Amino acid sequence: MVELDLIENKVAASGLITLNLEDYYNSGERIHFDIKDFLFREMILKEKDFREMVKSYNWNQFQGKNIAFYCSTDAIIPTWAYMILGIAIEPFANRYVFGSLENLESILFQDALNQINPENYKDQRVIIKGCSAVPVPVHAYVEITHKLLPFAKSLMYGEACSNVPLYKKKV
Repeated sequence: MVELDLIENKVAASGLITLNLEDYYNSGERIHFDIKDFLFREMILKEKDFREMVKSYNWNQFQGKNIAFYCSTDAIIPTWAYMILGIAIEPFANRYVFGSLENLESILFQDALNQINPENYKDQRVIIKGCSAVPVPVHAYVEITHKLLPFAKSLMYGEACSNVPLYKKKV
């Protein structure tokens, strides 16, 4: 009778924890909302007209979506105007921010990473997975490093079979 050697999964036996930031991706639609149409001649914010346009606008179309407010013209927009937009869209949007879609993406990841309990990684060897099928901003990688550094035994980037060592706690 032939004796078969069992195949050992060395990665599984290594005790490494893989943290895939792709798992924290918010799949909701992202919309870059230009407020220029709320301005007189796309250049001047008239408070009374602005408030009326905000009040009459169909915000329901943004149900569950992620919104980044901005103005594409050189108009001077007071801070309170973006706050009024936020108040109007609050009951509908999943998340809203001021700025670019890249800024929105970073904030969506920040919100998700805030839900991670770093104590769960105390004295663990952690690999932060590098490749993903969705766009993960560099901000998310830096933020997870900041969050786990005081807790993890070691941090690596990449895959278990091919990683870049980042940090090893001194004993």
